[in-house]
Amino acid sequence: MTDHHADRGCVFEGCCGRRNSSVRLIDARMPELARCLTLFQYVQAVTGGPVARIDQAGSYAVPSLRGEAFAVRPGSITLRLDGDGIASAVVARDDGTGTVALHLFDEDGRTAHQGRLLSDGDRLLAGLARTVDAGTRLADPSAVCEVPAWENGDQLAQLDAVLADGGAARRRAFARYGAEHRPVDVDVLPSVLDHVCSVGLPVGVAVFAPAAVQACAGRVHVTDRTVGGRVFAAIADASFEFDLTAVHACHLVRSPAAHGLTSALELDDADGHCVAMITQFGIVGEDVHGAWEDLTASLPDA
Repeated sequence: MTDHHADRGCVFEGCCGRRNSSVRLIDARMPELARCLTLFQYVQAVTGGPVARIDQAGSYAVPSLRGEAFAVRPGSITLRLDGDGIASAVVARDDGTGTVALHLFDEDGRTAHQGRLLSDGDRLLAGLARTVDAGTRLADPSAVCEVPAWENGDQLAQLDAVLADGGAARRRAFARYGAEHRPVDVDVLPSVLDHVCSVGLPVGVAVFAPAAVQACAGRVHVTDRTVGGRVFAAIADASFEFDLTAVHACHLVRSPAAHGLTSALELDDADGHCVAMITQFGIVGEDVHGAWEDLTASLPDA
């Protein structure tokens, strides 16, 4: 079995410093990292890998850690991190393109998140970010919040279980999950996005990478599908895409949320790791929640 996101370290252009002649190791600990991210005014934030990816331009909301409260705010880049999984952060300049980007890496050197700095002001601010020495221990166990168990947990507990390890341990023991779950036909996913687009039903999407998840929510403005099987959706001010041919399974998981039991479509790769989730986050209109539940209930089993 291949490693979770094993090839994600080179998904983003200029990552790992391979093409960069200027690399600065900055402090990836909270709250210093949160302070740094929220200083930037205009960033192209990208999270994901070969199977699924989310891309959004704007400014960061204050990122959250596993175990903390979670909210997807319209117009802001929403990032949630596994605090003890982020091993390093660098600001790198690509002399070939002039691009300056912030990269977050896990302990295996895989890319967790990238934020390309799109304005001159943000590039100047990046130069003022607090640096750390190589080898500095970034994980602070005392700062990590207690994470509720997923077995009988709410929607956020399920999201955090996936964030921890791609959901591998959860999927292996999913028979212990107390709420409803069932496999659904992967091939209906493009139709789901087409339907919510056509009727104006807002949805939330979360895309996972090692130790990080980026989320957005809103109406789907347009959908598309390439000959090669990649599915694209413009959601609010973000873009979401996934490779349908690489989605090995889709699970419909219902868990307690703001409006009661709420369905999520979890997209798994060939190794059984959840790479993306389509659901309703937080408080939405009761009509929106009801329409989403009616839609997901109608989906055929795998």
